[in-house]
Amino acid sequence: MRYGLHVNSLGETSVRIGLVVDSACDLPAAYLAANDITILPITVRIGEAVLADHRNEQATLEFLHAQIAERGAEAETMPYTVQQIQDLFLKKLVIDYDYVFCMTITRTRSPIFDNAMQASFAILNEYRPIRAAAGNDTPFSLRVIDTQNLFSAEGILPVEAVRLRAAGEGPPKIRARLEHLAMHTYGYLVPRDLYYIRNRARKKGDRSVSLLSAALGTALDIKPVLRANRGETGPVAKIKGFDAAVQKVFEFSARRVAAGLLTPTLCLCYGGELEEMRALPGYSQLREACGEHNVDVLESVMSLTGMVNVGKGAVVVGFAAEPHVFA
Repeated sequence: MRYGLHVNSLGETSVRIGLVVDSACDLPAAYLAANDITILPITVRIGEAVLADHRNEQATLEFLHAQIAERGAEAETMPYTVQQIQDLFLKKLVIDYDYVFCMTITRTRSPIFDNAMQASFAILNEYRPIRAAAGNDTPFSLRVIDTQNLFSAEGILPVEAVRLRAAGEGPPKIRARLEHLAMHTYGYLVPRDLYYIRNRARKKGDRSVSLLSAALGTALDIKPVLRANRGETGPVAKIKGFDAAVQKVFEFSARRVAAGLLTPTLCLCYGGELEEMRALPGYSQLREACGEHNVDVLESVMSLTGMVNVGKGAVVVGFAAEPHVFA
């Protein structure tokens, strides 16, 4: 039985629900595979070196050590085009599923959402003969959802979709829930290297990080805590020392877990080997808080796209919660 195909109490089959994310969504590869989540890979090019990100953590780490650490600020990222998304759906997904949720990184940081939206019109116009040839004359539907977040915080929505699908919920309830969560998902990021972020921002035409602020922050070892919510990203704190900044974020996240999250999930990602993240101060306390409150923790190596944009060694925590102040 295809994953996503449910049987109700009357013995009737219900809608086969498929889930799609882009590779900037920081969830473990094993989790994505176990739950039959399709990936829209983002390709990274640094000079002559090219790698399509299929959420292979070992390949990502090898690329990090060989390329990103030294030349990542020069990288080009190439998300799936409209045509590639259209081809993926028409060749496979419209046959395998009856309804697909395609969840993307925030549209304020990437064209993937807009590409998927544009592709959706052609997909819905052209799927019928393809499904009919596969012996299925029922309608096909899809919904493109902007998670309004990035990195590990982008993972909150697909994890909730997996949970709801497994519980036998139908597309209308899942859609409403995901759109609500997109407004209440928070990502907290601590970067290691402000010079890297400045150089990367300048490469993309973003002058928001000045040379002076990067120099001062580096000289004084001041690290910003950046928060992403509803498509907007900005600093909510400046803390001396990377370890101290990460500890502050971990301790704050543990308090949010104790106060009650909107989903029983917390996602973590790190721009390097996960053992390095697990050795950071506050990590053990955060894991303990999640265990006490029955919150699942999903950890992954940060995507190639993420590391290219924020540098190696960055930490991100993602969760869904009511509006709050970082303190």
